[in-house]
Amino acid sequence: MTDTRRRNPTEKPVVLTIAGSDSGGGAGVQADLKTIEAMGGFGTSAITAVTAQNTLGVESTHVLPTEELAAQLEAVLSDFDVRAVKTGMLATAELVETVTDYAAEFDCPLVVDPVMVAASGDRLLTEAAEAAYDDLVAEATLVTPNADEAAVLTDVTPEDEAGARLAGQRLLTAGADAALVKGGHVPGEEVLDVLVTAESIETARHPRIDTEATHGSGCTLSSAIATRLAHGEPLVDAVGRSVSFLQRAIRYHHDAGEGPGAVHHLVALRNEAAREPTAETVHDAVSWLVAENVRPLVPEVGMNVVGATPYAEDERETAAVEGRITKTLDGVEPNRGIRFGASSHVARFLLGGREFFPELRFAVNCRFGDDIEVAIEDLGWDVTEYDRAAEPDDAAGTMDWAARDTFGGRSDPPVAVVDRGAVGKEPMTKLVGREASTVAERVVELRDAVARGSDEET
Repeated sequence: MTDTRRRNPTEKPVVLTIAGSDSGGGAGVQADLKTIEAMGGFGTSAITAVTAQNTLGVESTHVLPTEELAAQLEAVLSDFDVRAVKTGMLATAELVETVTDYAAEFDCPLVVDPVMVAASGDRLLTEAAEAAYDDLVAEATLVTPNADEAAVLTDVTPEDEAGARLAGQRLLTAGADAALVKGGHVPGEEVLDVLVTAESIETARHPRIDTEATHGSGCTLSSAIATRLAHGEPLVDAVGRSVSFLQRAIRYHHDAGEGPGAVHHLVALRNEAAREPTAETVHDAVSWLVAENVRPLVPEVGMNVVGATPYAEDERETAAVEGRITKTLDGVEPNRGIRFGASSHVARFLLGGREFFPELRFAVNCRFGDDIEVAIEDLGWDVTEYDRAAEPDDAAGTMDWAARDTFGGRSDPPVAVVDRGAVGKEPMTKLVGREASTVAERVVELRDAVARGSDEET
């Protein structure tokens, strides 16, 4: 006989999405619910329409009766303590008006994503429904149009920052508390997002990701913002963190379907789940290098083993030895344990290389000298180098520039990258690879090649 186990329920803020269903799973209610869960909310839904679509386009749409939408809203609102609401595809004027009637009674943030056109170019909203949006926008805590949607809502086509500011200000004049005018549909190497509130105008520029797999990006962003608002975050913080979340979701998108693909709604969770395994892998590699006694390769500044999580975007998502690996009397030892954010120099270089080869996850820095150069040549490795003297004055940082200089334009990543140093900068060899075991084995191969060279000289 066993005792009944005590329950331990989890409390999450409830978020309601009012949107259409996407049979392809990348956008609409499906994207919203995935994103709400990823952001730590409990997702509820009221479906406005059922679409037959996939990554190639929309094949048909069946709009639900307003009575059915109202029944879903009543069911959710009568039972759940809804902390935020977001709207997506509303399809018809009648559905927009129904949602507007309920929105007037919401006692929580409302994020309006005015879904009018699918990423494939298919129209998802009637002209009458577009006109009905004015009253819903007036109820919005935040409205999140892309350039095409902003043009419909404001008669301003935001082709540049001034246009985006003007469109945002017109949406505030229409009654919205704030407007995020998204720049993803505006051509250019950079994406410009403009957040207009009654207190300020915030602009954010970020590099455009070289992919067409943006299906569901607007749904994902608005759901992420709504969930962060449900957690009580200030609007500016909720928008900024959600934009960063979306950038990662687009870069590491799902390669699903025959079309461009869909954003990876759970990428942040997957990345977080990989932190401990990544740290353990770095620990194992360090232990093996200590056991192999790679003392002949340790630079004066120390050696480090750096491991990036699969979807790493900054140094805080790279694990390394705190204090590096340094020489002892007859071997090497790590100064302290493995910690995320412990490396700056090697981590920045690895992250820079990942801009060109995202599959790279591990790097080790070794010393460089004439004997190392001969050993690398004997091993026949694919090696490249950068010259610090060639670094332009406007470079964002040496490691970022060095990574672009050495990885850019290549079809495959090199095995080793040589830095011949400069005044006050020790020469260095950096080994990079997809697997920690491969990189660690190459360190030992290099040590053995150096030893063979020394034996031959004597």
